Formats: sequence, C-alpha cells, structure tokens
Amino acid sequence: MTESSALPTSGAVAPPIIRIEQVAKWYGQFQVLADIDLQVNAGERIVICGPSGSGKSTLIRCINRLEAVQQGRIVVDGIDLTAGGRNVDSVRQEVGMVFQQFNLFPHLTILQNCTLAPMRSRGMGREEAEAVAMKYLSRVRIPDQAHKYPSQLSGGQQQRVAIARALCMTPKIMLFDEPTSALDPEMVKEVLDTMIGLAEDGMTMLCVTHEMGFARSVADRVIFMAGGRIVEEAPPQAFFSAPRHEKTRQFLGQILSSHQAA
Repeated sequence: MTESSALPTSGAVAPPIIRIEQVAKWYGQFQVLADIDLQVNAGERIVICGPSGSGKSTLIRCINRLEAVQQGRIVVDGIDLTAGGRNVDSVRQEVGMVFQQFNLFPHLTILQNCTLAPMRSRGMGREEAEAVAMKYLSRVRIPDQAHKYPSQLSGGQQQRVAIARALCMTPKIMLFDEPTSALDPEMVKEVLDTMIGLAEDGMTMLCVTHEMGFARSVADRVIFMAGGRIVEEAPPQAFFSAPRHEKTRQFLGQILSSHQAA
C-alpha cells in the first residue's frame, strides 16, 4: 500500500456545489464578464452587489445557462454546464431561479403555476404535485391564495408565489436576481423574511440585491462586482466595516446614504 492510499478519507472536504473558473462573456464587442473565479459550498449564502451594469445579474444567469459563456467553465453539482446538451437540462432541474419580475402565467391559478414544472419536468402526478405545491405555498405563508390568479395578488404575494414555484422543483440551489427591486417598499420585508427563512433552512443561495440589511444578517460572503469583475469578497462584518477596495467604499457610501435618505 502506498503512503497516499493509506491516508484517511473520512475527513475529505466535499467539493464546492458551484465552481466558476476563468469565465468571460461578451455581448458583441462589450465584455460583460471578465476572469470570474468563484466557488460556492453547499449551504452557503452569497450576496452579490455592485453598480448597475457590473455583470452581477448576467453572472447568476450563467449558473443555470440562461446565458452562455464564451470562455471558461461552470460546474454545478458536479455537472459541467459549459459542455451543453443534456447537462443544461440536468442542472436546471436542480437550480431554482427567482427574477425581478414575477413571471407567473396570468391565465393559470397560483396552484397551477406551482404544479406545472414538477408535472412536466419531473413526471409527478397531479395529486402529488398539488401536495408539494401546497407545502411550499404554506412555507411562504400564502396557502389561502392557491386558487386565485396572479392579478388578484399583491406584488409581494406574487413574488412569494414565484419563490414557492421554484421550491416545488426541490432545487439544491436558489438564485435570486434582485427579487425585491420591483416591489413597493412595504412589500419588500415580506419577501426578505421568506428568503431569510430559506437561508435558515440551509438552502444554497446566491442573491443579487441592494438590500444591505439582508446581506449583513444572512450572507456568509458578500461579493462586490464592478466592470464585469469580482472586485472584492469578504464575510459581511469585514465587507461593511473595512472594505479594502476604493470602488467598494464608494458603492457602500452611495447605497447606504441613499437608504438613509429614504
């Protein structure tokens, strides 16, 4: 037996659930992502922030291949997304996404919105899919809205339905692309409370948001992007109390002062 084969394996560290290596992306001549390297462990909560046009939304859209990259590699739960084909479908079943706009089907009830994907993609029967949907509608505290249509709900309620719909696919990872930016201020808290609950349950989460209070209380790491690059990343305490990069300091100064003014 060689020395290396005698090493114990019980303490082996699990590989990251998301691995992004030297990713670059262009829209025509404009480079939107440059040299992105990022690893996310299972159960980790990452908040991504930065000025408009910094590439943060594009980055998380690449994680379930809503956007393709021209360079580099993205591996999600051991599956190489950049290999394309069936790998993309496999990853999308494990990655839920919640957008700025709720993207609910207006002609379907809330329950039907939530059962559609599990029935079509996972082959669930209607009875099982409806039971799963009611479980997650209860999880986001709106089971009583199941038989209404999206237009009958407030913006905050619709966004909570969008979260429940994503959870109905029992994903391993949840991506949030500025989920509160289209909401009235009084509706923001109910959506953030729902997301905090998910974080407490141990869900792997990547969230693009300007809600710095959420980042302080929930994130394991905060990532700041500018010009298509990751400029800085740190645990919340270090990120907010001692940002290292001048661009980070400027951004935090602007966003925190605007929140105080509001």
